[in-house]
Amino acid sequence: MTPAAVIFDCDGVLVDSEGPTFALLLDDLAAHGLPLTLHQLETDYIGGTIEGLAIKARAAGARLPPGWVADFYARMYALLARGTPLMPGVPALLDRLDSAGIPFAVGSNGPDEKMQITLGQHGLLPRFRAVLSGQTLGKPKPAPDLYLLAALHCGADPAHCLVIEDSPTGARAAIAAGIPCRGYAPHGPETPPARQMAALGIPLFHHMQDLPTLLTL
Repeated sequence: MTPAAVIFDCDGVLVDSEGPTFALLLDDLAAHGLPLTLHQLETDYIGGTIEGLAIKARAAGARLPPGWVADFYARMYALLARGTPLMPGVPALLDRLDSAGIPFAVGSNGPDEKMQITLGQHGLLPRFRAVLSGQTLGKPKPAPDLYLLAALHCGADPAHCLVIEDSPTGARAAIAAGIPCRGYAPHGPETPPARQMAALGIPLFHHMQDLPTLLTL
């Protein structure tokens, strides 16, 4: 069914920011006594906030110094500002939504500054009805508040919207908000986030260019 509005997660859905960010995290955690594989990082640590990740990492034995969160954010922003590509198919998808008169918004657990950097370098910010941060709202995913507010900004009934997510944390937020969700799994159905979303009953798709057909646009 064609949705009344589409609400996107940002990192890994609209912008290809997760690869460099995950590499930076793995290097940092290993340097502070917590070596992890990418599989472990994606399974146990990703989908929330850096603040939440730091709490989990310290509980698992990472010797993160005071001020690590702010320092990591500063280095991550500098890294992403050097160039963060869009996920394949995003510009054409937004054009299709505009042509169909379907409003769209962003709801991310990332900070506002991060989205200003990643989406801003492509001039996309004015195209969204709202670009919302769960950290700014004080209710990050899996709380439903972020997605409910995004639906409100789009002037749409949440039950008639669609959330596009790439993490089980975000999928749980959509479920809690009563908003249908599709899971974007660009690296296939066997990655930890894809398998966890599928276990929640979220239908998966793997190429952004397939979404207009799925939405009957």
